[in-house]
Amino acid sequence: MNRPTALILLFAGMLAAETARAQSPAPTPFDTTQYGRNTSTGSYVHTRGFNMYYETYGKGAPLLIIHGNGGSINNFLYQIPYFAKNYRVILADSRAQGKSVDTRDSLSYEMMADDLNALLDSLRLDSCFVIGWSDGGINGLLLAMRHPEKVKKLAVTGANLWPDSTAIDPFVYRWALDYNAQLGRQEQTPEVKNQRKLARLLSWEPHITTAQLHGVQCPTLVIGGDHDVILPQHTMLIAHSIPRSYLWILPDSGHSTPVFYKEQFNEVVGAFFARQYRNITGFGRFD
Repeated sequence: MNRPTALILLFAGMLAAETARAQSPAPTPFDTTQYGRNTSTGSYVHTRGFNMYYETYGKGAPLLIIHGNGGSINNFLYQIPYFAKNYRVILADSRAQGKSVDTRDSLSYEMMADDLNALLDSLRLDSCFVIGWSDGGINGLLLAMRHPEKVKKLAVTGANLWPDSTAIDPFVYRWALDYNAQLGRQEQTPEVKNQRKLARLLSWEPHITTAQLHGVQCPTLVIGGDHDVILPQHTMLIAHSIPRSYLWILPDSGHSTPVFYKEQFNEVVGAFFARQYRNITGFGRFD
């Protein structure tokens, strides 16, 4: 999978899988992986008015991993086997994405965060570690804000707080607006309506303030690429607004840190989860 394809599928996420295959005739690992369609571990839970599809792998402390806009469980094919060695890894197709069909008109990040909280309740989990990528990072932040007792530690990559060119690369911001307009001109089939519902999030949500981030109680690792679609200064703002946070900006990296830097991503996030958070002040800053 090349970088432009990953950007389309995993950030914008609106193009169908057959488009990706047309761009890259040879099957990719994302096409052939069992993750996201594993009948031996996949299941549905009826919650909050729709059937949410989820899969679990491994044993240990629970770890919830959240995909981005238009994505699905299989986006984390490089994270699942790594973290399943030490954690009970839980992944779900978010509302109106993947196998979690929801035909209603409304969709928001807050709805998806509350869906994930309901999933944890259904699994009788009072808390877990959380990884979120792109829109999944937004959902992770909201989960920690709206249900703080549920999140032990949080790692987010490529998340944003608001939808404008101070947060998002101007080229990508204009592209998302144009994509919304194009969808509005198409025949409004059920598929197009669902795509519009997801595309709307890219251009007009979320609306999270830095003051709200001050209330995030859990240790948080904030990640971004130095050439991410989310501007590095915005990623820095997120980290600086969370009281107990670390910041990791990857050099020579775009939005798809869990794919193109999978080994580093897994090792750094794993170490963050395993080690006690340090409040580094005074002479500790020389370490």
